[in-house]
Amino acid sequence: MTASLEQLRRCHFAVDLGAARTRVYVKGAGLVVDQPSAAAVNTRTGALIAVGELAEKMTGRTPDYIRVARPVSGGTVVDIEMAQRMLRHLLGDKMRRSLRRKPILRAAACTPHDADPLAQRAAIETLVGLGARRVELVDTLIAAAVGCGLPVEQPEATMIMVCGAAATQVAVLSLGSIVTAERIPVGGEAVDNAIVQHLRHRHELMLPSQSVRPLQVALSGNGLTPQGPASTEIHGRDVATGLARSVQVDTAAVRDAIQTPLTAILDGIGKVLRSCPPDLVADLADRGIMMVGGSALLPGLDQMLRQATGMPVHIAERPDVCAVQGLGAMLEGRIEPLALDPLGS
Repeated sequence: MTASLEQLRRCHFAVDLGAARTRVYVKGAGLVVDQPSAAAVNTRTGALIAVGELAEKMTGRTPDYIRVARPVSGGTVVDIEMAQRMLRHLLGDKMRRSLRRKPILRAAACTPHDADPLAQRAAIETLVGLGARRVELVDTLIAAAVGCGLPVEQPEATMIMVCGAAATQVAVLSLGSIVTAERIPVGGEAVDNAIVQHLRHRHELMLPSQSVRPLQVALSGNGLTPQGPASTEIHGRDVATGLARSVQVDTAAVRDAIQTPLTAILDGIGKVLRSCPPDLVADLADRGIMMVGGSALLPGLDQMLRQATGMPVHIAERPDVCAVQGLGAMLEGRIEPLALDPLGS
């Protein structure tokens, strides 16, 4: 599934289609798109009303005839036509015209580690609809490792954890390839849902979809650790009366509520380490885990992993864009020759 460096250097643009955000890197221009993976559609006429940030703001605030679609779920394109329309508007006419001037337009795309052939085909079809004549697929884990500067080509272990919105991927890399990997179907959305369900059951409060993140930010500082703030005020709708209501939320109870999804992530890390050769595990005791992805910024998550595993845990400098930056580095030829598929023909 992972393309060679030589093939990637011929590509003109790269796309990271995530469940939460879509990012596009154009060779020679850098990161040109970094927007939410959302599109607002008029269901009566089929017209596209908004994409990206504006469509995200419309979530939960639209009349009946406007639907906010999310064409990507769990790292897989589930609505190819909508994904193509969204990408066309995000790129803009000027950028699309410049790409169409290429004699043979080549593209690269990130795909999850265990993506099945249908998911891979959906990613290819999406970019072919934008005019690409050839599409190279790159494992998200390898792209993210290159993007955050890990020495993946060396004969020593590096462990990376890609914390996405819909899933968390954990892998041990050595010699430019994946030694062992695990995909846990728990991500930032699962943490959001755990908070929403806690408030509904404990406080009988329905939380607006866009108020979950502010509550997570209220846990900032020491975040998920007991040294964080004791309580915070949150606004929502009363389940019984339907009226607006504000409550003081005990952040310790919120921390307990999100332990269940986070425990699944810890189990996945343990599974990867158990299936890893002992020599590589010894390397990881010193190097630790590198966290990338938007959900890596969840306050205190790194501290919790550090306490649970006893290993050093680091967060990349810009964790949310590591995968697309890694693709960009491969496109631009800025990295040393690296055998992504050393046994390939």
